[in-house]
Parts: sequence; structure tokens; C-alpha cells
Amino acid sequence: MKKVVISLGGSIIVPDKVDYVYLKKFSKFIKLFSRKNKVVIVTGGGSTARKYIDGLRHVTSKEEMFSVVGIASTRLNARLVSGVFDSSQEIPEKLIDVKKLLRKNNLVICGALGMQKNMTSDGNAAEVAELINADYLINMTNVAGLFDKNPTTCKTAKFIPSISFKDFKKRIDKIKFKAGQHFVLDQSAAKIISKAKIKTYIVNNDLKNLNKLLNGKQFVGTTIGPEVKNE
Repeated sequence: MKKVVISLGGSIIVPDKVDYVYLKKFSKFIKLFSRKNKVVIVTGGGSTARKYIDGLRHVTSKEEMFSVVGIASTRLNARLVSGVFDSSQEIPEKLIDVKKLLRKNNLVICGALGMQKNMTSDGNAAEVAELINADYLINMTNVAGLFDKNPTTCKTAKFIPSISFKDFKKRIDKIKFKAGQHFVLDQSAAKIISKAKIKTYIVNNDLKNLNKLLNGKQFVGTTIGPEVKNE
């Protein structure tokens, strides 16, 4: 039995409007996988969080308020995803509650886990992975993996198939934290996976590709681990 934590990006849940067609396929896939494996899905806030935070920036500069709105958005998305999974299970709001629920269930869905400085749902997913000693953390986003530049705005962006914990953290630390930020994996997550040596994968929303990853086959995405093959 594998223990897998999936950080499901808000850009996948609500790219513009709720992608219920994809979410139904995703739920069917995960339900099947979780029959014999333990899975925790941590939902991001995505465009929902950014729209609310951007609106607030016009009337206040309080970072704490931005964080509160961001956290609420991730939990709203968790409720949405839980509904698609037809789950009546509670949505945990604390790290320890995730662990308790996972003892009784093979699948747990949550959003952000409490108020912490410079923390997003990615960081929470990494915390969960560390707490339950997950086999690996999977970050699902709207791009194929890690690039040296933003691939959505730069056509010459170079894809990075594999990178060490150390080099990944160096790359992420160059970016200043901002509530509602949009990046493949945040600073807090980078720090946690580096310290705890949690093998991490960054992939897009292709379920066939995800299936290959979960079954140890060749897949398209970025591997973050103790050693780097090439960058």
C-alpha cells in the first residue's frame, strides 16, 4: 500500500469556471487508486483566491487578511472537490486531523491547514507528506513541470525534468513570497521536502500521465529528489 499526497492546484479545479468534467474523471481515477492505497488531496485556491485577494489589495494592505481569504478559498475548493467525490466526510482544518481521518479512511480531502506565515496549500501538502511519511508528494498544476522561466509567457522556457532538493530550494528562494502567488511549488513546500527528503513530482492534469507515475512507469513531469540527473 502506497501513501500519496496530491497537491491539486486551483488552476485545475477552477481554471476560469469549475471544470466539473475533468473533476469527475479525476474522482473516478482516484477512487479506484485509493481502494488499495492511502491518498490525501490538498486543494489550492487558484484563480478564486487570486481574484478575491487582488480585490482586497485595492482597499487594504494587511497581509493577514489576504491569507485569511486565500485559506478560505482553498477550503471552498476542498468542499467542491469533496462534493464531486460524493463524499460526506468532514473537511479537516488541522494537520493532526488529517492523520486521524487517514487512519480510518483511504482518502482524505482538505484545503489549507491553519494560519501560518508564508504558507500556502503546497506547503500544507508537504507538511502532510512529512507527517504521514508519504511515499511521495505529487504537485498537479496547469503546466508540464518545472521550467527555468514561465512557460505560459516565455516560448523559449526550458523544461527541467529532474532537479535536486538543494537546487530546487535555491531556485524557489529567489522568489519573494506573496499571498495568492502562482508558482508550481512554493517556498515553504521547498523547505519541507528538502529537509524531510520527500520525493516530489510536478505534473500537469493528464490522468494517463498520472497513472504512469503512480505505477512506476515513464511519465512527463519534473522529479525533485536527492540527486539530479540533468537540468
